Parts: sequence; C-alpha cells; structure tokens
Amino acid sequence: MTDTESSIRIKRDVENSSISTKTEADNPSKSVMVETVKPVNTSKKGQVRKPPDLPTLERRNWLIHLHFTRKEYETCKAIIKEQLDETQGMCEYALYVQALIFRHEGRIQESLELFQTCSILNTSAENLKQVARSLFLLGRHKNAIDVYEEAARMNCKDWELCHNLGVCYMQVQNYKQASDYFRQALQIRPHDETFTALGELHILEGDIKAAISTLRKAVEYSPENPDLAAKLGILYLQHGMYQKAFEKLGTAMTFDSSCVPAILAAGSIIQNHSDFDVALTKYRIAVAKIPESPALWNNIGMCFFGKKKYVASISCLKRATYLAPFSWQILQNLGLVHLTMQQYASAFHFLSAAMNLNSHS
Repeated sequence: MTDTESSIRIKRDVENSSISTKTEADNPSKSVMVETVKPVNTSKKGQVRKPPDLPTLERRNWLIHLHFTRKEYETCKAIIKEQLDETQGMCEYALYVQALIFRHEGRIQESLELFQTCSILNTSAENLKQVARSLFLLGRHKNAIDVYEEAARMNCKDWELCHNLGVCYMQVQNYKQASDYFRQALQIRPHDETFTALGELHILEGDIKAAISTLRKAVEYSPENPDLAAKLGILYLQHGMYQKAFEKLGTAMTFDSSCVPAILAAGSIIQNHSDFDVALTKYRIAVAKIPESPALWNNIGMCFFGKKKYVASISCLKRATYLAPFSWQILQNLGLVHLTMQQYASAFHFLSAAMNLNSHS
C-alpha cells in the first residue's frame, strides 16, 4: 500500500465516524447505556460506616487463643502481658489462658491464684472448676470438694463436675460419696473415665465382682477401647476366670497390637502354660514400649529360667531388681535361679532379702 492510498483510507474513516456521530445526535430516541455505581453504605449524614471496634478488654482474645492452641506459649504470654497492661489486669480471658499455661508448666500455685482472680471477675461454673482442679493438684482435696460443690450448684448437669467430685471423695477415702457421684456422672453422660474410676473404687473396696460388672458395662458402651478390654481381662485373670480373661486380652490386642497391659497379662497366661517362646515374642513387643518395667523384665527372666538359660535369666532378673530394688517377688525369683545353679551363698542372700521385705512369703 502506497502513501497516497493510506491517506485516502484515513480520510474515509474520519468521514464515516463524523457521519455516525451526527446520526446519533439527530436521533434522541437512541439512549446511551451508562453504568451506574451504587454509593457505599452511608449513614443519614452521608458518612461512611466503619466496622465496630472490639472492646479493649477483648481486643486480643482471638490472637491469644490462636497462639495458645498452637502451643506457642512464649508468644502467647507476651501478648497476654500487653493485654493485661492495657486493661489493668481486668481481662478475664487473658488471665484464664495464662493460668492454663502456668499449670502446664507445673506452676500450680500461681495458676490457682490466677483462676481465683478469674472467679472474682466472673463467678462461673467453669472458673470454679479450674480453681478446684488446681486445689486437687496441690493435694488439697477437701478444699477442692467445697469448690466443686459450689460449681455443681450452678450447673448440676455437668458430668465432669460429678466425676471430679467422685475422684476427690475417693482420695479422702469416702467411698460411699465417691460411688454416688460416679453413678450420677454416668447417668448424665456415660464416659470411659468414669467407668474406669468406678471400677477402681470397687477394687479398693475389695468388691471384684462389682468391678467386673462395671467394666463389663464400660466395654459394652465402648467396645473398641483396648484399655477397657485389657482392664476387664486382668480382672478376670485375678478372679481365676482364665478363658474369659484371654478372650478380653485378645480383643484388646486386636484393636491395639501394642497395648502393654494386655501383652503383659496375655504373656503371663502363655508363660504359665510353659509356652515360653510365644511369651517371649509378646514381651519383645512390650519392651519397645516400656523398657524400664520391672514386672516385664521379671517375666522375661523367668521365661529364660523355664528354658534353662540361667545366665540370661539372672541378667534379666538383676535388671528388674535394679528397677525395683524393694520387690520381694523379684528377689525370690533370683534366689530360686541361684539355688538351681547350686550357688547357695547368692541364693541365701536373695532369699533372706525377700523374707525381710515380706515376712509372710
């Protein structure tokens, strides 16, 4: 295309655009589309509305909660300090979280004081529960009972309050009250912890049948809980019901192959039937979980004794003695192994030590 042709084309385009503009001006019926923009929400005076500001007492609560749930305790404590400085120590949530951090760090007395401050700012059942919990951890069980009962008057439908009251009464050896509160907690809401605590209470009272009945209900409520099945199996074992014990222990190991109480109990049953290799296989799993268990090393030592590997047996039993020097059963087993090896002086030493620790043995 030459320069002349391009100039002619430009002229034509300009003429066409001027004609179209004139036509639109002459035709008022054709309206031009204009996009309208709605104004921002304004008040009656025409000012833009701002989002509401949080009260000063609660301005950093979300940030405190965020760092606390992430377990970033140092950052959380720094933010709490700023919040308490701004509010002159009147922010309940900041005090509450700081008390929880102190309890986690083992500073129970300081956490108690902070929870008491929270309960002064807001006398709620939750704050009183935390005050009572700190008192319980300090060993002040009677004071904890008083605070828990005050909280229970505010909220009588809280299963945790009833459960904790039962635990406190069990600590002060008031088993009747403890049993009543545990049963009340189970009526409000059945929970594994309460079933376990009630079973332990029956064991302390010497009522093994009631403990078995309680744990049987617990297993029916939580059939996939290996700890409950293991506890029930051990109770069956103590009561001489070996078949049921082995079934429950097998159930526990089905749901958790590394359930240590079930492994130890099942291993002891297998060991009693002189199947030492299978028992050692079970104990090998338990050693990875609890390498410092004196009962475990005692059982391993007696398995080697049953296989007539006396040196290995003495080695395991001496490790068990190191972990539990005042266990007369382990010392008695060591004496028996030395007696079998005709090491009479060592046998006399260990057997006399066992008799001194337990004169009825």
